[in-house]
Parts: sequence; structure tokens; C-alpha cells
Amino acid sequence: MDRLLDLLRERGFRRGHFVLSSGKESDFFIDCKPAVLLAEGHVLVGRALLERIRDLLGSVSAVAGVELGGCPLASAVACASWAEGDPIDAVYIRKSSKGHGTRKLLEGAERLSPGAKVVIVEDTVTTGGSTLRAVQAVRDAGFDVAGVIAVVDRLEGGAAAIRDAGVVFSALYDRTDFMGEA
Repeated sequence: MDRLLDLLRERGFRRGHFVLSSGKESDFFIDCKPAVLLAEGHVLVGRALLERIRDLLGSVSAVAGVELGGCPLASAVACASWAEGDPIDAVYIRKSSKGHGTRKLLEGAERLSPGAKVVIVEDTVTTGGSTLRAVQAVRDAGFDVAGVIAVVDRLEGGAAAIRDAGVVFSALYDRTDFMGEA
């Protein structure tokens, strides 16, 4: 039994009419936040993502979450890695540089060495647009993007777009886990 998937189905899956961040319209919506922001969900998603990162990518210097949905994912992975005794620190990727203070686009990246290997985590991927902007931000900051791991791939072209950009992509689940075969 996959408890994380159960939580995602119960708390985050909805049918109806939705406009996605990509601008596309959809008859279903998968919002990971109601599940992963639960204490139980946070632990489960951190462990699951960490396992996938280590299986697929090996050792990385940091795990970066895209604002907003990816930030708790990065923190969950950081917590899980600390608990296992092999810490991977989190980095948050803003959608745009903040307009005050240090004007950072990446929070927590200042301790990384140039060329550090960073994995990006996302909640859901549809077209891959926001993920590819995050990939570019990490690269522009002088780091190597080891790959992208999503909680859910909606199977609407995002995975291919990310892979076409030369980035390893994997997802814990996809739309068939919520809706069956299309």
C-alpha cells in the first residue's frame, strides 16, 4: 500500500474545470500541497523523493524547490536526508528576484561551490515551462542541474520538454495513478 499516493488522491485530486499555471484548461487538478503539508505527508514525500534522487542521480550537493509547491518538497528531502545521516541542504528558487534586500533568485545557494550538482523537485509537471525556467535559473547561478524529480507528471508533454533540454526527469506518480489509463 502506498500511503503517500493515498493522501494525494484523498486530499489533492479534484475533477471539475480548472485553469492550470501553464494557462491550459483541464477537467482535473492535482494539488500536492494539501497532502504534503500534513506532517505525515511531509515525512512520506521527503523519504520518497530522497530515495528516487539517490537511486536515479546518486550524490547531489543540494535539492532545490521551485516556489511555491516545490519549496516544502525541498525542505522535506533535506529533513529526510538529515535523519538518514547524509544531509542534503535545501535551496528555494523564486519565480523572480525579490525587489529588496539582496534581490536573490535562489535562497540558500550561497554556500554551494561553483558547479555544484543540484536536483530540482517539483510538485506537478504539465508543460514543463516553470520547471525549465527554474533549470535556467540554477544554471545561470553557476550550478549543474543533475535532474528534475516531480511528485506527479500530468503526462501532457512536460517530461519530454525537460528531457529535450538535456535534463534527467523522473516522477513518483503520473496521471494514470489518479485516473487510470487514458
